[in-house]
Amino acid sequence: MAKITRESLMTLEAYAKERVAMRAKVIEHKKTRTVHLGEHVTLIFEDELTMRYQVQEMLRVEKIFEEAGIQDELEAYNPLIPDGSNWKATMMIEYPDVDERARMLAKLIGIENRVWVRVAGHTPVHAIADEDLDRTREDKTASVHFLRFELTPMMKQALKSGASLAMGVDHPQYRATLDPVTPEGTASLIRDLT
Repeated sequence: MAKITRESLMTLEAYAKERVAMRAKVIEHKKTRTVHLGEHVTLIFEDELTMRYQVQEMLRVEKIFEEAGIQDELEAYNPLIPDGSNWKATMMIEYPDVDERARMLAKLIGIENRVWVRVAGHTPVHAIADEDLDRTREDKTASVHFLRFELTPMMKQALKSGASLAMGVDHPQYRATLDPVTPEGTASLIRDLT
């Protein structure tokens, strides 16, 4: 999958004109790339478009227009784009009630390492979590984690040949399975595999 380049970014002025349309495009794009695992865990599978939107938003919010600042954003976000053998996802642990969230984040330490994907006929692949920064403390996990799922060539081929895809979490304090992932979601994720 292509990485974001300086040339693929709009200037701040051009982005200001296109922002509403780009936001709508990204929201629609994310619909098939968002997976709910139970009531409280959501995975958003990232790709070049979702990350380019994030970079454009950061440049806009921070009013970054100098080359060094733009390069810093590219270096921060490009690693979150899948490279053809994996999927990369933002995982959010969502509890609307503040007290319940604090209680559950203390119970869910290590959950980021217990999220898995499974191609039919293959063993589950557990996430490699937070490669950029450890987000779990001794007393609680973070509410946001970044995950990578590394697939074998046989798994990629099986998916491209029509195998079903399942996902889940197998933490002692939180278990959820989606089996199968929707055909639209699976098709969107297959496009990340080269």
